[in-house]
Amino acid sequence: MAPTGDDNRRVLDPESDAAALKALTHPLRIRLLGLLRMEGPSTATELAALTGESSASTSYHLRVLAKYAFVAEAERRDGRERRWRSVHEVTSWSNQAMEDSPGSGDFVGVMRRRQIQHLLETVERHEGDVAAGRIDPSWREPAGISDLMPRLTPESLDELWQTFETKLAELTDRDASDPRALQTVVFTAGLPLAPRAQPGADGPDAGPDAGPEAVGPR
Repeated sequence: MAPTGDDNRRVLDPESDAAALKALTHPLRIRLLGLLRMEGPSTATELAALTGESSASTSYHLRVLAKYAFVAEAERRDGRERRWRSVHEVTSWSNQAMEDSPGSGDFVGVMRRRQIQHLLETVERHEGDVAAGRIDPSWREPAGISDLMPRLTPESLDELWQTFETKLAELTDRDASDPRALQTVVFTAGLPLAPRAQPGADGPDAGPDAGPEAVGPR
């Protein structure tokens, strides 16, 4: 995904942000940052309740995230316990820059797997909300997951990312004042796959494409 520079996005550089990259790969820190973006400003105690960790642990890891400018102090409600907020809505990077930088190659894989874990957690929470009647029925048809598998060039995939981001920003602005709007977790992926080799073939000869059927309402 091509990174874009704006006030709500932090683009990590493997050279100048090496220490920040190392700090962010800690599983609990990734989760804390995600929770602050999802739940809004929170205290270490509130985040401890959501993660099952001690408040001492969440407080320590929040301070580490603050050291590397991922989070910052938010306005305190009662003047007592410190509250934290995410500094940016999105953290991104250049895949090529990460691959070219010694010691940073594993970072992308770690973050992608955390995103997959977030997807599983989101599906579980969504299904629980639906079962408990916390989601209006009007959301039933628009909600879903898809695993489409088009054949695209690198240029077309880059264009798809840019088009998606532009449209998402447009719709987010349009719905900002609509009382029906809910926080909606949107996952995207664009991962090219090399053709499978034919059994017994010497080298990367193309075999038939294999994969699951596309499922979901869209």
